[in-house]
Amino acid sequence: MDLYLPIANLSVNALVIVALGGVVGLLSGMFGVGGGFLTTPLLIFYGIPPTIAAASAASQVTGASVSGVVTHMSRGTVDFRMGGVLIAGGIVGAGLGVFIFRLLQQLGQIDTVIGILYVLMLGGIGLLMAKESIQALIVLKTGKRPAARQRRHHPLVAALPMRWRFYRSGLYISPLAPFLLGLATGILTMLLGVGGGFILVPAMLYLLGMTTQSVVGTSLFQILFVTMATTMMHAMTTKAVDLVLAMLLLIGSVTGAQIGTRISMSLRPEYLRVLLALIVLTVAARMALGLGWRPDEIFTIEVL
Repeated sequence: MDLYLPIANLSVNALVIVALGGVVGLLSGMFGVGGGFLTTPLLIFYGIPPTIAAASAASQVTGASVSGVVTHMSRGTVDFRMGGVLIAGGIVGAGLGVFIFRLLQQLGQIDTVIGILYVLMLGGIGLLMAKESIQALIVLKTGKRPAARQRRHHPLVAALPMRWRFYRSGLYISPLAPFLLGLATGILTMLLGVGGGFILVPAMLYLLGMTTQSVVGTSLFQILFVTMATTMMHAMTTKAVDLVLAMLLLIGSVTGAQIGTRISMSLRPEYLRVLLALIVLTVAARMALGLGWRPDEIFTIEVL
């Protein structure tokens, strides 16, 4: 079933786009990740222009985050003060990302930069996941568990001035630390269309020293509002948001997440993490191949 995407200016098979969203949702349900960092590469592989893929993926992440935020709010696992600081930094970062995005568009390098950032980001995440997964499997086989890490924030965070109390997170740190973290996440969201949870959650745990009970809910709270602001900025400045594409992705991701959750209940988490690491590294390798492989036709002519 072919469907015309008005912003991307091309026809696609709607069932294929729904299936791509379903794959991302399946991974989200199976592995407990947002999956946004895989949406843009999969769309690029299908033939969607990188700028359209990144902008539309951000709007899809917004829709997918709503139910998770509502659930965590009902459980009281959202630190609203911490989330507010992260959101402020994220919106400022998204604003800076607009200028970077437009500058790269004018230079004609935005597609290449998106590809390079994804290769570096997915490669790094995949290697870290693989290392953690191998350690978990060794623990599973030998039964020897490593010493528990004492929760504390990074020395650089402790050195920042003007401390606030974040009661829900159990922290007494400077708001500059979460603001800068939100700033970096906002820039990534604007450029790559990702929610940023795969970076935000580890940083909140290991840099800020937050309690595990409030990390996921606070991260989703920040992602919801920052991706919402990013979508609006894209729509008003770059004009790259294709709502038809985003809705098709959202339909697939919601359905896939339900299936993935059921599958995850029947598999050991150690093996799930290994599988996720392999998937991420495979996508990174495919992105790197696409950047370096010379196509058969270097130049193409498009009839308008």
